[in-house]
Order: sequence, then structure tokens, then C-alpha cells
Amino acid sequence: MPVSHTPALVTDAAGTPLKPALIERRALRDDDVLIDVKFAGICHSDIHQVREEWGEAIFPMVPGHEIAGIVSAVGSSVTKHKVGDRVGVGCMVDSCGECEFCKDGEEQYCTKGSVGTYNSTGYDGETTMGGYSQQVVVSERFTLGIPEGIELDVAAPLLCAGITTYSPLRRWGAGPGKKVAVIGMGGLGHMAVKLAAAMGAEVTVLSRTLDKQEDGKRLGATQYFATQDEATFTDNASTFDLIINTVSADLPMDSYMALLRPLGALVNVGLPTKKYEIAPSSVVGGSRALAGSAIGGIPQTQEMLNFCAEHSLGADIELIGADQVNEAYDRVVSSDVRYRFVIDTATIKA
Repeated sequence: MPVSHTPALVTDAAGTPLKPALIERRALRDDDVLIDVKFAGICHSDIHQVREEWGEAIFPMVPGHEIAGIVSAVGSSVTKHKVGDRVGVGCMVDSCGECEFCKDGEEQYCTKGSVGTYNSTGYDGETTMGGYSQQVVVSERFTLGIPEGIELDVAAPLLCAGITTYSPLRRWGAGPGKKVAVIGMGGLGHMAVKLAAAMGAEVTVLSRTLDKQEDGKRLGATQYFATQDEATFTDNASTFDLIINTVSADLPMDSYMALLRPLGALVNVGLPTKKYEIAPSSVVGGSRALAGSAIGGIPQTQEMLNFCAEHSLGADIELIGADQVNEAYDRVVSSDVRYRFVIDTATIKA
């Protein structure tokens, strides 16, 4: 199949608006899958990269690593997917496939360096372009099946927000008999609440205010506390087995570590702009752990999608058209979304 051109949302320089344009997709390789993108989620990391807040970026850029669509063509050696399949693509589109981490299904830690879905350079030297487009070409190794039972629009955010929270919940043993707290209830946090509750854990939300308390209870939380109230910390000392921190704000870590039971863990999935300050006694006392977690590997991402289908879980979304994306970026920054914007890519007209 020859090189194709597809409508996409493109930004030409840091901080400039996204606008429709035609971009080129590579000719289908033997192991490639051509996907007609139906929906693309807006992750806050898209905004950081478009605005070059995480260091020098590659322009022109097509963001998007929460991709859901339908297979429209496959390469000659593809066996995992067929035309008509419901599929998704997350934060990676390639890795070496040979190092210990790739062989263990942890491609995100590839020693050669995994290739990001956008704003990244592939092993072929070409810049990757993401999911704010009507088509994408991806190796079958990095194309995931979206099971029946999840609509494609609410499935798209699972490819980042879902796996980013599912992975630490699984690693740190969320389940029956465990008390899990989620700091922040935005795009990541609302999925952490849903997933932890579906795993059988007792879930508490720790949010700055009580503004989203009703939503938190609806999504599966049994308790909801405002962190601007000092009593939240005194009343819940040594309470939680696991805390998932989904926010990028600079937090008083000693206060949050004190909420953990002995042997508990606080796991960060957000990326604050400043260094954490923490007293050694906060982790030594009670053998508590302060940890971090990235996304998950391809096998675990598929496990997550299957779990969500089994439990009828999807993201809470606001579906928007291509002409609303720039406004949506500003709304994400001001926390004015419940809880994930998703682009209907059929509205991208180049």
C-alpha cells in the first residue's frame, strides 16, 4: 500500500494553535496496521509538549496518544489483527523488541528507547505523528484490541489515563481488603477511582475541595476529603495501604506520607515541575515507600482493556469537534473538564 495523506490537526511551533492540514503516513510495511482513527483523547501531556513545557519539541507536531479506531488494512505478515477490528494505540509505537524489558512485556523501559506515538523519532529516522488525525499506521506489536463492551469514544482515554493508573494499582496490590486513596480527580484520577473500586478496594478521594464529591461517590469512592482542610490529615493518619498521586502540583509530601499505614506506598503518576522535599523519617518510619510509575507495557495494556470491558468501564468524556480543540486545551489547564476531552476525528477537515 503506497504512502497516504490524511487530515490531521497540526501545530507548527511551540504554543501556536492547532490547525487542520494534510499529513503523510508511511507506506504499509509487512507488519503494519492501517487504522481509521475514530476518536482521540486529549491528555495533559499533549498540551505540555505542544507548548514545549517539557523541553525542546519537534515541529510540525500532531499530538495524540489516546487513539481508538477501526483497522482498514494490514500488512502481508500481520496475524494479530484483521480489517474491521476495533483497535487502540497508546503512548508507544515501537521498541527494540530484543532487550530484557521488551521480552518481559515492559516495552516502555526499552534499553534502546521506546518510540513515542508523537514528538519522537522512530528507528527509521522519521518523526512520529500522533492520533489527532483520521488515519495512523502502527506496527501490529503496538496495536491493541478494544473488546466489545466498551464504546470507542470512552475507550480512547484508556490508552493513556487508563493504563497509567491501572499499572500501579496492579503492581501495589489494590484489591479486596486494601484501602486506596487517590490524590486529585481529573483525567487520571477519575480512572484511578473507577479501576480501584472495580478491583475491590475501598477507595477514598483526596481533592483540594469537595466540588467533585458527588462524582467521586458515583465513580466508586466510599469517602471524599478536602485536602485544604487540615483535619483530613490528622483524622486519616496511618490509614491507607496505597495512595495514587495523579496531580502535577507541588505537594507537602511529608503530610501525605503520614497518611500511609506501615509498609504502604505512595505512587506518583503526575509530574510536578519542582523537586519533592521529604524528610527521611517519612519513609523510614513504618517502612513506607515513595515510588513512581509510568505507563504499562503492551501485555498489561491489553489486560487493562480486557478488565475494563469485563467491568463495563470507560472514561467520562466530553466529545468535541476539531474546531474546539484549542479552547479545550485552555479548559484542561484550568481543570474545566469532567473528565477527558475526546476529539471526533471525522470533524477534522483539511
